[in-house]
Amino acid sequence: MENKRTRGNLNVMYRLVGLVRPLAPVMVCAVLLGVAGFLCAIFIPVLGVYALLDSLHFSVPVVLKTACILLPILAVARGVLHYAEQGCNHFIAFKLLALIRDKVFGVLRHLAPAKLEGRDKGDLIAVLTADIELLEVFYAHTISPICIAVIVSVVMACFMGSYAPALGLYAALAYAIIGIGIPVAAARGARKSGESFRAEFGALNGFVLDSLRGVRESLQYNDGAHRLAQINQRTDALAGQERRLKEAGGTAQAVTGAIILLLDAGMLALAGSLFMAGAIGFDGALVSVVALMSSFGPVIALANLGTGLQSTFAAGNRVLDILDEQPAVREVTDGRDIVFRGADARRVTFGYRDSEILKEVSLHIPEHGIVGITGRSGSGKSTLLKLLMRFWDTDLGQVEISGENIKGINTASLRAAESFVEQDTVLFHDSIEENVKIANRNATHEQVVAACRKASIHDFIMTLPQGYDTPVGELGTMHRSFYWTNRQATSTA
Repeated sequence: MENKRTRGNLNVMYRLVGLVRPLAPVMVCAVLLGVAGFLCAIFIPVLGVYALLDSLHFSVPVVLKTACILLPILAVARGVLHYAEQGCNHFIAFKLLALIRDKVFGVLRHLAPAKLEGRDKGDLIAVLTADIELLEVFYAHTISPICIAVIVSVVMACFMGSYAPALGLYAALAYAIIGIGIPVAAARGARKSGESFRAEFGALNGFVLDSLRGVRESLQYNDGAHRLAQINQRTDALAGQERRLKEAGGTAQAVTGAIILLLDAGMLALAGSLFMAGAIGFDGALVSVVALMSSFGPVIALANLGTGLQSTFAAGNRVLDILDEQPAVREVTDGRDIVFRGADARRVTFGYRDSEILKEVSLHIPEHGIVGITGRSGSGKSTLLKLLMRFWDTDLGQVEISGENIKGINTASLRAAESFVEQDTVLFHDSIEENVKIANRNATHEQVVAACRKASIHDFIMTLPQGYDTPVGELGTMHRSFYWTNRQATSTA
C-alpha cells in the first residue's frame, strides 16, 4: 500500500477524537462523572483537615460533625462515580472500535484488489486486530482523563487561590509540569520506539503467517528448525523493544513521583512563608498544602500516558494510513449499464509506478469466443486481464466493453458482465459448499452443484471425504483431521 504517512501525535489525536462525535453525550457524561469522582477523593483529606482545625477551635467552613457525616458519603461516592465513569469510557471505546473496523473494512473493499496487491497479509491482519484493539487505550483511558485533569486542576487552583493568589498560581504551575511537561518529554523520547514496535509487530505477524502457510514445505525440506529459530529471533527482538518501552515508562513514573515530592515541598515552603508574612492564616496554609498533595491524581494519569501512548499513536497512524488511502479506481454509479458484446484493448500502455509493463497493446475478444494470451512470466498477461476488469486504469489508450469505454460503465454492471479467476487460491475455513455460495448466500444446494458441474469440479468434489460438506482452508487445503480420518479408514479397509 502506498503513501505511508508519519503524522504528529497531535494530528493523530485530533483525527481519532473526531470519531467520538456520534457518542459525544456519553463522553460528556464520562467527564462529569470523572470530575465528580476525583473531587470526592481529593476532598476526603481536606475534610479531615477541616475536622482537625475545628477541634482546635479554628473557624472553618465545615465543622467536625459535618465532616464526619460527609467523609463516608464521599468515600462511597468516589467508588460509584469511578465505576460509572469507566463504564461510559469503555462503552465509547468498544462502540468506536466496532465503528472503526467497519470503516476500515469498507475502505478495504474499495482498495481491493489493486491497492492490496502485494500487501503483507500478516501486517494487514495486525492492523485489523491488534492495532485497532490498541485504540481502546486511547478512547477509554485518554480522552476523558485529559478533560478531567484540566477541569479538576482549574477547580483546585481556584480553591487554593481563594486563600492566596500565589498558592493558586503555584498549584496551576505544578499541575502543568506533571500533566503537560512530563508526558510531552516522555513522548518525544519514546515516539520512534513506539512506531518501530508496531511496524515490527506487523512484520512478525506476516512472517508467522507465511511460516504456517508453508509448514509442509518447511517439513519436506527439513527447514523447520531454521524457520522456528527465525521466529524466535524476531520474537526476542520484539520483546526487547517492548521491554525498552516499559523501562522508559517505569523511568517516567519514577521521575514523576520525585517531581511531585519536590512540588509538595515547594508548596509547603510557599505556604509557610506566606503564613510567616501574615498573608494567610495557619488554616489556609495547612488546607492548601494538603489539597495540593491529594490532588495530583488526575494529572498523574496524564503523566503515565507519555510512553504508553506511543504504541497507541503508532497503531492509530497505521489505521489512518488505510482510511486515508485512495483507491486506484473509483466505482462508477452514474454511468451506463451494458450487456457483453465483446471486448477490446486499443493501444493500451500501462505500468506499475516507474516500471512499464504493457506498451501500445491491442486486443479483440469476440462475443462467445475463446482467446488465449501467451507470453513469458512478467510480460503482462495478468495485468492485461486486470485492466479489462478495471482493477487499474490505463496510462494511455483505452479498454472497451461492448463498444463502451470501460471508464463510463457502471461498476456493478461491469462486474456482472465479466468474471476473473486469480492464479492464487483464496478459500475461507468452511465447507466447499459455503465457499461456492460466497457470491450468492441464498443459493440452493442444487444451484451450487450446477455451478460446480459447469466448472468441471463436481466429480472431484464427490471424491472428497464429505463431498460438498468437506471443510477446506486457505490455499485449498483440507483440514488435517479429515486427512487423518480418511487415511485411517483406508488403512482399516
